[in-house]
Amino acid sequence: MSLWPQVERVLRRVEKPTRYINSELNSVHKTVTDEGVRVALAYPDVYEVGLPNMGLQILYELLNGREDVVAERTYAPWLDMEAVMREQSIPLFTLESHAALTDFDILGFTLQHELIYTNVLNMLDLAGLPVLASERSDEHPLVIAGGPGTVNPEPMTPFIDVFVVGEAEELIFELVDAVKALKQVHAGREEVLRRLAGIPGVYIPSLYSVEYNDDGTVAKIEAAQSALPSITRRIVKDFSAIPVPQRPIVPFMDAVHDRCAVEVMRGCTRGCRFCQAGIIYRPVRERTQEQVVSGISRILETTGYEEISLSSLSSTDYSAVAGTLKELSETYDGQNISISLPSLRVDAFSIGLVKEIAKVKKTGLTFAPEAGTQRMRDFINKNVTEEDVLNTVTLAFREGWQRIKLYFMIGLPTETEADLQGIVDLSQKVVEAGLATLSGAAKSRLTVTVSASAFAPKPHTPFQWVAQDTLEEFEAKQEYLAARLKGRHLSLKWHNAKSSVVEGAIARGDRRVGDAIYRAWLLGCKFDAWTKEFNYERWRQAFGEAGLESSFYAGRQRDFDEVLPWSHIETGVDAEFLKDEFLRATRGETTGDCRFDGCSDCGVCPNLDAENIIF
Repeated sequence: MSLWPQVERVLRRVEKPTRYINSELNSVHKTVTDEGVRVALAYPDVYEVGLPNMGLQILYELLNGREDVVAERTYAPWLDMEAVMREQSIPLFTLESHAALTDFDILGFTLQHELIYTNVLNMLDLAGLPVLASERSDEHPLVIAGGPGTVNPEPMTPFIDVFVVGEAEELIFELVDAVKALKQVHAGREEVLRRLAGIPGVYIPSLYSVEYNDDGTVAKIEAAQSALPSITRRIVKDFSAIPVPQRPIVPFMDAVHDRCAVEVMRGCTRGCRFCQAGIIYRPVRERTQEQVVSGISRILETTGYEEISLSSLSSTDYSAVAGTLKELSETYDGQNISISLPSLRVDAFSIGLVKEIAKVKKTGLTFAPEAGTQRMRDFINKNVTEEDVLNTVTLAFREGWQRIKLYFMIGLPTETEADLQGIVDLSQKVVEAGLATLSGAAKSRLTVTVSASAFAPKPHTPFQWVAQDTLEEFEAKQEYLAARLKGRHLSLKWHNAKSSVVEGAIARGDRRVGDAIYRAWLLGCKFDAWTKEFNYERWRQAFGEAGLESSFYAGRQRDFDEVLPWSHIETGVDAEFLKDEFLRATRGETTGDCRFDGCSDCGVCPNLDAENIIF
């Protein structure tokens, strides 16, 4: 039954009603028989943040390509809409049919980052579903989660029935087929979960138990007889075999990434030691230039977008980037189509790329030196020099850019005051390069924005064992930078250090952290990624009520022999490689990119029966 009549009546009472309506361009409206499978794809943030998510768009198109499956979308309603929905007893619904989520067979969440976890709980509650997985029965949808958060699923295990570890395109049809077959024989919930546990890459937390040592660390993680001892990440081995999504949904309102985006490659082997994505998306797999260009052509036809984005973890590392940019520029010359590369490396930039990007319009360029001194850049394996940075920004200034953004991290392991001062010095040198290169009005408009984020160690990285800075240490470092990074052409922005500390505690948490997440939600925590909504005191209270110390998870140095809460999740990268990388960091040694400098013996290719695919 459609809830649209009830929803329509309340839309005049909310700030942005287009978040909750229907029939955007390229949205899919279909029905399936009772034997088919109904999937609700859920992003636990507001519509304009969740809609552009590439993973969700890919699954939406793949699933709706099958006659026996219907996939619809749902997002977290903003605070005003939630209040009205609770007042009017309107359950959370999908956009396409405005059907209640309880009408679906599968409710699939994307766990993109830790600060949206309380939104998952809130959406379950708004849907009229038990928040705790242990309280659900046969009549409830299967609650499934995928995305980067599944490489340490433990903090969310109290709330999720099924985790999909790895790239969902590789196993989504196996999962849907299993659910369909079990639905047809009216299998009970426990039987469904046991059967799904047999699919590689599927993690059923209820089939695993965790024991703890007296000091609070994990003693062991034990699988039931019907479950695998560890879960290995599934990947698409030949990314070029996966079609570029042809009909992305065009929103009725401005979205955070409102453009034609094509994923040109997946994975990164640069080896930045702080970077979780660089580990959990290995190996590198590219699309051909022909695929990218033809995919963009089709998307522009079906959407009307005027901006093209070549998306990946490091787009300038895409082997066909120069040829692709040149072909796109020639194809769309005079059509007011702009091109952007959202992730630029300062050592992979060239004058040819700058000129191709600049042909239509110049917005701003973003570069990520990450650290201010060469010692620290070597420690994190950034493999970028100050000369690289200054040469690149000077080149950009010569081509007419006037706005540059520089990303740095504070709180990296072994950081000293000299490293903080290095951020100041390098940023000022970038301003000086701009003033020396630009002239006239362009010089007066020069803006260099420094963004300093607080480092949170993440699972499956060489820094997964290190202690995170305390809140007091982060705030002292922010004050240090604020006192020095100021001036007419220079500005500083930083992330909320309090939210970074909470993020760090959840990221390396065990199952017990789920109780803190639950209590935080009961205390009113939601939209924690939104600065104005984040409430640090409620999170402190939640950890306290759960009998936990957030510093035990975020601020504690861990031993190499400690059983980590995520040790049963295999990304394909060997733990010994991560240990070796950490030790190399302490010795100031760098590691090359295996695409160019020989195999670094990370283990991912043999463990996942895969290889780097570069065209």
